[in-house]
Amino acid sequence: MAGLTDIELLGLDATAIAGGLDAFSVDELVTLVRRGNREYWRDHRPSMPDTLYDLLVERLRSLHPDAPVLQDLGAPAPSGAPTRTEGLVTEAPAARFGAPVTHHRAMRSLEKCYDDDTLNKWSSEFEGEVLAMPKMDGVALSLRYDTHGKLTVGATRGDGRVGEDVTKNILRIQDIPHQIGDAGEATEVRGEVYMRLSTFEQFASEYANPRNLTAGTLKQKDGDPGRCELLSFFAYDLIGPPLIDERAKFERLAALGFRHEGHAVEFVAAEALPANFADFGRRRASLDYEIDGVVYRASLRREQARLGETGHHPKWAIAYKFQGESGQTVLDDVLWSVSRTGTITPVALLTPITLSGASIGRASLHNLSRFHELQLSRDCTVEVTRRGGVIPMVERVVERLDAADPFAIPTSCPACGGDVIVRAEREAEFLMCALPSQCQQARISSLEHFAKVIDIQGFGPKVIEQCVERGLLREPADFYVLKHEQLRTLERLGDKSARNLIEAIAARVKLDLPTFLQALGINHLGRQYAELLAERFLRLEPVLAASREALIELRGVSDLVAESLRSGFDGLSATIDNLRAHVEVTAYEPPPDTAPTDPEHPLAGKSVLFTGTLTQCDRKSAQAKVATVGGVAARTVNGALDFLVVGAGRGAKSSKQAKAEDLNDKGAAIQIIGEVEFLAMVDARSRG
Repeated sequence: MAGLTDIELLGLDATAIAGGLDAFSVDELVTLVRRGNREYWRDHRPSMPDTLYDLLVERLRSLHPDAPVLQDLGAPAPSGAPTRTEGLVTEAPAARFGAPVTHHRAMRSLEKCYDDDTLNKWSSEFEGEVLAMPKMDGVALSLRYDTHGKLTVGATRGDGRVGEDVTKNILRIQDIPHQIGDAGEATEVRGEVYMRLSTFEQFASEYANPRNLTAGTLKQKDGDPGRCELLSFFAYDLIGPPLIDERAKFERLAALGFRHEGHAVEFVAAEALPANFADFGRRRASLDYEIDGVVYRASLRREQARLGETGHHPKWAIAYKFQGESGQTVLDDVLWSVSRTGTITPVALLTPITLSGASIGRASLHNLSRFHELQLSRDCTVEVTRRGGVIPMVERVVERLDAADPFAIPTSCPACGGDVIVRAEREAEFLMCALPSQCQQARISSLEHFAKVIDIQGFGPKVIEQCVERGLLREPADFYVLKHEQLRTLERLGDKSARNLIEAIAARVKLDLPTFLQALGINHLGRQYAELLAERFLRLEPVLAASREALIELRGVSDLVAESLRSGFDGLSATIDNLRAHVEVTAYEPPPDTAPTDPEHPLAGKSVLFTGTLTQCDRKSAQAKVATVGGVAARTVNGALDFLVVGAGRGAKSSKQAKAEDLNDKGAAIQIIGEVEFLAMVDARSRG
């Protein structure tokens, strides 16, 4: 492995780099570290996992601690590169888009650690409390405000010294104030631009992860401007006014209009840092954004000044990173799955591998473009990660068998045998069933989606498939005319189970507007857009009557999305009318203002998930109650979940409850409580 040329080093994949780690010379390590910097900071397309990059850095540091590359951040600025001066901000943001911006103070990297001992040693070097905040997996951004408090420049991190002007795009991000008051002095705010996981769901079949989509959205010059409005911003630093500590800094950021996620910024004693990191790990899966670790800072400004900085990182801050998020396994086969819209999605069937405590046997390959890009063949070895500790992803092919043939793309629909077409959308290609309305699998998937969204307990895939095969279910309205006598004859369903299903349907005859809209299964109409439509139009009738132009006026709704919504409402007009004969769609009610959180409330900082039919309030209201007392409404059952609330309505034990009980048998500590007990906890007061 040793003695490779620079060109050969730049062509090595992560597996080859890991295999040759101990054999690389100092010069080869320098080349690989520079490559890692360039791929991550400039190109936003890292080819090696963070853990491998960190091992390269540590290996180089042990052999040559004074290597200049260890004092650099990212790729060096191009020789003679122009810089952006303050005088040029008079240009319109569109005119200076992409221009280089020299940072007044370098946007340095952070020292990393992977164990409690290293963290404790770091914290023993200073006095005072420690700031703890999530290390968001997004794109670092610098915001400059002039002496009158006006936002003048937004720039990416770039190589740490020179970034790119993206002011035109960041002006559309809702979390970023355009004006912070007449401060009397120039102010710089630094933070992370990211995309919420709930927002990313609508793009998950087209993009590998939220970070790549965020980076691409920020740097798009002429793309969809509405997509910038789907981004969020987390402010983590304030440069300008001298403040005594980090606590005062974040109070100042809040006063300037920069909001933070609940419990995202915490202050803890040094001895409590390992426990704090473990708590972040438990809450990680319930967060609505990806994090790959926790950032800690010495809070006192005088201690920061005493500790100082190296050319690479501040000594008063450190990033404690999560591990175990990637691994290698064999690709056994590719399954082509037909969705409710007729999209035929390739799914990787893997030799099971355990990642982050979960066994992974399959992973979505997203779309035809991603399938072509990976060039998959049977029995090849692939690298798999769990993005955000949750979403299985096939990142790349590590090794192919010489004689293996690549997987073929279906020439007919795998569900109904009908014709297929290729549709191009958002720079990606999708394989589609040409007639999804006549495809039985698409119909089954659509009915499953409806039952899941409105939360009809007991109607899993096998029950719905039997109902479709017997002609009992053709469209969502058919749920409401099912008879006990029809259901009791289904396989594995007896008299009691059939009655429970009928009662579960009867409990869902009143639906709030966002739930009804999302349940329709219209392409792009996920929870976020459903909420957006409900907030704007309040009632169902105005939503259905909204013109394409009126939809485009909404925040974050592009031409493509507006066209999809309008055609979806038109195409499902009969389905909607049939549903309304059985269902009452309630008008949208804005959520109540959240009261100040009591840190000693029994649900403060806890993750709560609901299952079963709630009888005393709907699920959305219950989730709002959790947020009001400082808790987190979780999305899935996992070992980090604190409470599973089982609805009081009758019905079979849900899959969520069964999974929670199984996890508890394996050592988890999920508290399974009833609806009445939950409401009593919400009304509890702190112990004084």
